Amino acid sequence: MISLDISIDDQRWEDLDLETISHSVADALLAEKPAALSAGEVVLLFTSEEDVHALNREWRGKDKPTNVLSFPADDFPVPDGMAKPLGDIALAYETCCREAGEKQITVQNHLSHLILHGILHLLGYDHILDEDAEEMERLETAILYRLGIADPYGPDMNGERDA
Repeated sequence: MISLDISIDDQRWEDLDLETISHSVADALLAEKPAALSAGEVVLLFTSEEDVHALNREWRGKDKPTNVLSFPADDFPVPDGMAKPLGDIALAYETCCREAGEKQITVQNHLSHLILHGILHLLGYDHILDEDAEEMERLETAILYRLGIADPYGPDMNGERDA
């Protein structure tokens, strides 16, 4: 079972039911790929575009904001009974809302996609090579379908691979 630790740095996120959205994504991921997750903890940081921009500049050398950043945890031993950390995910409020508006979808649906995208990065998925991107997008689409969310990479959506 995946454990979620939710931290809210930007109070604007509080208008959304972050607990329900985040746990729904984790549950759908487990339903689709039960073997993909052993017990582990993900820290979700809901923050501002400014903070994500600073993190992107510092850790990725990209001086621009982005919607979601994933920071996989290094493998290290943890005491018995404690969840192994999978890593941290930071999400930018303004970017998430702006992209949802551009895609003409709800912020909740876009946020679900970004949380899922971030967790998949923590699990080792990426989209650098086209074949890896296709695999990751297929998995995202299947999991989002379980949540009743349309394919974010479909012909009517602007599915970008910047995250």
